[in-house]
Amino acid sequence: MPSDDMPPNEGEGAIQEGRKAMMCCGQTNGDRIYFDNGSTSWPKAPNVAEAMADLLTNGAFNINRGNYEGAYEVESIVLDTRDQLARLFHAKDSRCVIFTPGITYSLNYFIKGFLRRGDHVLVSGMEHNAVMRPLKQMEAQGITWDTVRTETDGTVHPEALEDAVRSNTRAVIMLHASNVCGTVVPIREIGEICRRRHLFFAVDTAQSAGTIPVDMQGYGIDFLAFTGHKGLLGPQGIGGFLISEELDSCMEPYIAGGTGSQSDSLLMPERLPDKYESGTLNLPGIIGLHAALSYIEETGLERIHAGKMELTRYFLERIGEFPKIRVAGKAGLEDRVAVVSLDFEKEDNAVTAFELEQRYGIMTRVGLHCAPAAHQTLHTYPQGTVRFAFGTENTKEEIDRCIEGIRELTAD
Repeated sequence: MPSDDMPPNEGEGAIQEGRKAMMCCGQTNGDRIYFDNGSTSWPKAPNVAEAMADLLTNGAFNINRGNYEGAYEVESIVLDTRDQLARLFHAKDSRCVIFTPGITYSLNYFIKGFLRRGDHVLVSGMEHNAVMRPLKQMEAQGITWDTVRTETDGTVHPEALEDAVRSNTRAVIMLHASNVCGTVVPIREIGEICRRRHLFFAVDTAQSAGTIPVDMQGYGIDFLAFTGHKGLLGPQGIGGFLISEELDSCMEPYIAGGTGSQSDSLLMPERLPDKYESGTLNLPGIIGLHAALSYIEETGLERIHAGKMELTRYFLERIGEFPKIRVAGKAGLEDRVAVVSLDFEKEDNAVTAFELEQRYGIMTRVGLHCAPAAHQTLHTYPQGTVRFAFGTENTKEEIDRCIEGIRELTAD
């Protein structure tokens, strides 16, 4: 069925039409094709499920609480996972790696734990609601924000950012790659501007982590938010952030509670990572993420990225056979990740996505992708798009089957 973030009043008729088409034609292919890796990766990396099951079956002990061998063994894996993330993102110290339930939580930690009344923030025109909704909430607390001029293909020019800086601008928050169309934002150049203008720089790596390099120190990133279940190939429910020493010195914990350390004090510990990690961590999630990161280290980012981009190249080439289908965002491979959004200009996008799944077993995501601001920039609002996001296990044969399905659905 169409996604629940479809524009109002658009979905119901589309569903009914899709059901009629499905009943007339039936599903022609029993095999499922998963092209929704921008939502979550599937299949997960090897050994993820086994590692999580082993923990839950043989000793799901809490860390920082139990003084026994099983707890120490789990803690060792957690520490190793912090080390893996510090290496992946080129952080100064693994102690700056903080675990949260996911990237949305992480971004809220920054927006609500750092910004103060009178602060001004700059964002791109491609941001996810994980940024835009908290900022909207913070308007009541005296926070203001502006959108940096963004091109209709999602391109952000660093000079446009510099022109938008005010005297009270405190931070820049930008995604690294668009979850709607895959356009990559030049965070290295933006980080240089932030350093020169003494601005804190927060980066949302939901669509880039595990696919393209992210250098926290080299790019001047103060707050790097990540999720474990997309490009990092781990389970849902685990993510986090990495924080610079300078930002840590002026950011407050958004959540407070027990940490298993300094329990004699009612104040939160100042040391990392305890300062930002209250309550029980998602240990099964961290264990699964550890297995996924091990796979990424063994395989290599370059190889993973090359495989995804070859599939993207082939898909864009084949989509070029359809003059009435518009690619939202960049039409080529430069400055993009393996996320492609299509606007079926002569069809209903919701019906098309529904029929792709029901007739051909092709799973995509249709709608506004929790990013209405991005769709406004791309001129795909309010109709949204059908998004295809490729993973390491997809094949050109699957793309061929998808193209033939699209050909049948769009035949005059």
